[in-house]
Amino acid sequence: MTSAQALHPPVDGRAHDAIRLTGLHKRFGDVGAVNGIDLSIRPGEIVAFLGPNGAGKTTTIDLILGLSKPTSGDVSVFGMAPRAAIARGLVSAVMQSGGLLKELTVAETVQLTASLYAHPRPVYEVLRRAGILDIAGRLVSKCSGGQQQRLRFAMALLSDPRLLILDEPTTGMDVEGRRDFWSAIRADADQGRTVLFATHYLEEADVYADRIILVRQGTIVADGTTAEVKAMASGRTLHARVPGLTDELLRAIPHSDAVELRGEALTVHSGNTDAVARFLLNNTAARDLEIVSRGLEDAFIALTSNNSEGQK
Repeated sequence: MTSAQALHPPVDGRAHDAIRLTGLHKRFGDVGAVNGIDLSIRPGEIVAFLGPNGAGKTTTIDLILGLSKPTSGDVSVFGMAPRAAIARGLVSAVMQSGGLLKELTVAETVQLTASLYAHPRPVYEVLRRAGILDIAGRLVSKCSGGQQQRLRFAMALLSDPRLLILDEPTTGMDVEGRRDFWSAIRADADQGRTVLFATHYLEEADVYADRIILVRQGTIVADGTTAEVKAMASGRTLHARVPGLTDELLRAIPHSDAVELRGEALTVHSGNTDAVARFLLNNTAARDLEIVSRGLEDAFIALTSNNSEGQK
């Protein structure tokens, strides 16, 4: 057991959710930023919290972190108020910007942050875990955006938190850096750490999240595994090469929700792609047909756009 673990012994995940939001509302004057969110997240889950700008993601995260109080409803973190959980070192956050002193080195920054905790994890350990031990002596001002994000990650690990909240955690990282980062996150989750992250990189949510939550206008519109969320955006996509496709035939394609033609490359979104394929093969010189399920980006657009229906 580490010294940090001695400070806050393991929370019984069977007794408490890592996060529980009940009837959560937050208003700013006449504007409702969060409009009735009910949510529970179990210990050890990696959850992507997604939505367009202005959907209420940041406000909800602020409520979970105790940075703001709800207008109504309840927030609990491991069965206690957010600030109580934070005071016990159970929660850390990696935000997209801010919080770094550019005139300090990487190691000095972590050492300074460690001095704020009674029983922090060793500086060497968190630098190694964040993949920045090799730049420990570098000034923060000389670090790239991705390296600064890794530094914030190292700082968040000092208290050995049970819940890690990430806001655009891989901004500025290269492909290899992003892969290494998520490998570290998955290893931590396998040991019981809960991770809630917001990102604009939908492919990260697709690959690394156990669960995806989509929010729109302060409400949850989808909650499930990646496959379940994708399935909520009904239909599939057909791609084909169609030389000499006339406007008349283009308009006659059956069961099409959306059609795009670029040169000979045809893309059709449809709830009945089999019927589209039969029409093209019988009436055109179509070749190289491919039918694929819609991806997470399609589901994101379908479920969070202003004209979407069926909000939960």
